[in-house]
Amino acid sequence: MSGPVLLPLSAVSEPRMRDVCGEDPGFMCREVLNRTNDRGLAELADKLLGTTLTIFAILVVALIVNRLLSRSIKRALRTLHSGAVRERLGALRRRAPSALLETDEISVRAEQRITALTSVLRSFTSAVIFAIAGFMILGEVGVNLAPLLAGAGVIGLAIGFGAQSLVKDFLSGLFILVEDQFGVGDIVDLDQQTTGTVEAVSLRTTRLRSVDGTVWHVPNGDIRRVGNKSQHWSRALLDIEVAYDTDIDHASAVIKRVADGLWREREDILEEPQVWGVERLGINSVVIRLVVKTRPADQYDVSRKLRQRLKEAFDAEGIEIPFAQQVVWNRGDPAA
Repeated sequence: MSGPVLLPLSAVSEPRMRDVCGEDPGFMCREVLNRTNDRGLAELADKLLGTTLTIFAILVVALIVNRLLSRSIKRALRTLHSGAVRERLGALRRRAPSALLETDEISVRAEQRITALTSVLRSFTSAVIFAIAGFMILGEVGVNLAPLLAGAGVIGLAIGFGAQSLVKDFLSGLFILVEDQFGVGDIVDLDQQTTGTVEAVSLRTTRLRSVDGTVWHVPNGDIRRVGNKSQHWSRALLDIEVAYDTDIDHASAVIKRVADGLWREREDILEEPQVWGVERLGINSVVIRLVVKTRPADQYDVSRKLRQRLKEAFDAEGIEIPFAQQVVWNRGDPAA
């Protein structure tokens, strides 16, 4: 019974090697042909073993690279948020008020940004890696890639034209997250039309809840201008009206005393309150401006408490808070 004859390696000439295994001989075809000099066995080994092993190797490498990049992406984003960057800014953090260093709102926003960006980057890298692996596998099985690439380009162009608004929303959402324009817990004004607290930020939409409880879903592509009222720190601004016959220095001293008292009691007031002085002369009153720097989104509660205490202090000091008054003349009948 005859069988393939084992020959020393490199016993097959290059012309025969190219004739049997092609211009770019595979490892399995080359090895089997060198050892057996059997054309059919070499071709069978190349198709069954060489191509299969190559495809398997491509898939394994793609999975490993995808797994490593997925872990690296989230680790890198978390490092940027809490690691090297904070270490480099240590001196600045030591000079900053303690209330600004860590708040629940900032933590929630940072975690949401990390999750969203990680999801986007993972999806993008996975799509690129497996697309490349897929084209490599198709090339191994002998598929001509030129028509496929041309067709994919045409389909991508058609999808791009048909989904322009969706692409615009996604790109705008990506830049909102990357640039940290606003996040969960921020109080924002979008295009001076919609104001509320941010409840969620995705790549396509932003969800706001207004003060009356209405939930607004705003496409990110429609956001042209953002006013963030609670990023890093906020400011309570009070324009306090007093009557024209009031001693301005006395009223300013009372306002400063009340504001300083609240400052010593509350940790959400970051700096000593400032009385900027007379802001304007109104029709019925003199307006004195008070500014208080607070933690993010705490300016509203601080303002309410200040108004209450200022009313009590003005009553105790005899300082009049003016209000609109109207004089009515009641003239009787001249004949009577």
